[in-house]
Order: sequence, then C-alpha cells, then structure tokens
Amino acid sequence: MASRSVNKVILIGHLGKDAETRFTAGGAARTTFTLATSRRWKDQQTGEWKEETDWHNVVLWRRENVANYLLKGQQVYVEGRIQTRAYDDKDGNKRYVTEIVADDVILLGARGEAVEETPEAPARARPAAAPQPSAPSPFDAGVSDDDVPF
Repeated sequence: MASRSVNKVILIGHLGKDAETRFTAGGAARTTFTLATSRRWKDQQTGEWKEETDWHNVVLWRRENVANYLLKGQQVYVEGRIQTRAYDDKDGNKRYVTEIVADDVILLGARGEAVEETPEAPARARPAAAPQPSAPSPFDAGVSDDDVPF
C-alpha cells in the first residue's frame, strides 16, 4: 500500500501590495503578491489581547489579467499548495524561498462585487451575496473566548 500525503493551503487575508505580473521567457504569465494573515488571542497570564501577522508569498500562473484586481489592502481567498525552491544569490550563496502556488484566487468584499479566478473560468465579476436577516441565535448571546474551556 502506497503512503498518501496532502499539500493543501487555504488562506484568507489582505494583500500587502499590488500584485505584479511578469512573463517567463516562454511567455507564461507569473503573477506574484504578498498576503497577510493574522490571528488574535487573549494572553492567559496578562489578560491582554495579542495579535500576530504572518506574511505569505503567493504565485499565480497563467492569469494575465488578474493583477488588475489584486490591489493593496484587498481581502482575498487563496487556495493552493506550499512549495519551497532553492536558488543561488548573486554572491553564490544557496537561498530558499517558500511560496504558496495558488490554484484559486477569489477577491472578497470589493465594493459589493467579488471576482473569482479559477483554472476553469477566467476572472469575472459577480455580485456578492447580500446578507440575509436571520433570527437571533442563542449562541450569539454573550459568549466570549473566556467561556471556551480550551
């Protein structure tokens, strides 16, 4: 029986700068951008809220027009895989870079519209779903992180 493995990444974050598209010598479009994801927690000793931000380098292949929509501060959903590659810098030192190679990128919350980019369909504008009013949930009433036992 062969062993199985999974290399799948799903991120929702904000772009750190506008995306850049460059072309390889063979003419393939390579769009790159940085994505910030944050987590927030309450320190158990001090009771203070703390926040930590991680930065991810994202690469999106063969999507020439998507960089026009990937602007600094934009919230995006990214789905893909982690890849680490090695190269030699100008001084001959071996360097490593870890990137997220994106399969899907979906823009979130762009002035009432979202744009989806997938391998099967080019980027297209579609209206964002309007929030539907719902009955108040008993789980919404006064539950905080302090009430969760783990």
